[in-house]
Amino acid sequence: MRHGRYPFVIGFLIAPVVLYTTFVFYPITQLVYVSMTNWRGISPDFDFVGLDNFTAIWSSKEFWQAAQHHLFLLVALPAITIALALFFAFLLNMGGGTKGGEMRGVWGSGFYRVVFFLPQVLAVVIVGVIFSRVYGPDERGILNRLLIDGFGLDRPIGFMIDYGMWAILGALVWQAVGFYVVLFSAGMSSIPADLYEAAVLDGASRITIFFRVTIPLLWDTIQVAWVYLGILAFDAFALVMLLTIEQGGPDGATTVLPVLIYKQGIAQSKFGYASALGVSLFLLTITFALLSLRAGRREAVEH
Repeated sequence: MRHGRYPFVIGFLIAPVVLYTTFVFYPITQLVYVSMTNWRGISPDFDFVGLDNFTAIWSSKEFWQAAQHHLFLLVALPAITIALALFFAFLLNMGGGTKGGEMRGVWGSGFYRVVFFLPQVLAVVIVGVIFSRVYGPDERGILNRLLIDGFGLDRPIGFMIDYGMWAILGALVWQAVGFYVVLFSAGMSSIPADLYEAAVLDGASRITIFFRVTIPLLWDTIQVAWVYLGILAFDAFALVMLLTIEQGGPDGATTVLPVLIYKQGIAQSKFGYASALGVSLFLLTITFALLSLRAGRREAVEH
């Protein structure tokens, strides 16, 4: 019986392995190869330059400036998004107080989940258009109008000029937080009610229950969310292209690596150098994911 199982399993694995090799592994190997050439993207003739492109990246001011912006997003985006998502998810599931020793969510929590999740289904281009009006630099901008009418601001604020990365962060958090509210809500719903009832009967407050019961039992989900949001922090291409001045300006103040790859490859036809940037971005993303999973490793809490 076991002898006949292996051909059966191998038969099912052939198609996925072929597809993965064709559409994932082979393009990655091609990217690495092109990153070691001076290919301009037009002529079939190019020279192998070894690690020259990576040496140029190491000494590039634009690369390190973009890396600093990714570091800012890497710290702020997961921290803010997860904190907000946990807070809202806890309110939706347990914000209604207790009844008969049982934690209850707020009234209409199902409707609020739909409202929170709505930005997630919007295309990034639509989000960019929305926030181009939110951050409008004149009095017609939504934020500027609120600040002028509500707080007596003297003149409009150029959000994308003076607070570019913070503005990008705000748009990313707005779009991402709804998905993690739903994710954490599902995780909280799977926690046995007996644990919450026991905590309530012992006199634990909602804050104590949140930090001593909910967070430990959701730790694996939070860890996965942190990795996903960290990977998102290495992107931000579409919002930077749509919202910023001169696609990453002013003077590189909002440049991120995907935008730099676009400029070097598509705009300046330096496909070898752009491929080297892509390899660098890939290595940074993989390194972050591995370190995050290892740093967040802990014994599973069973319930």
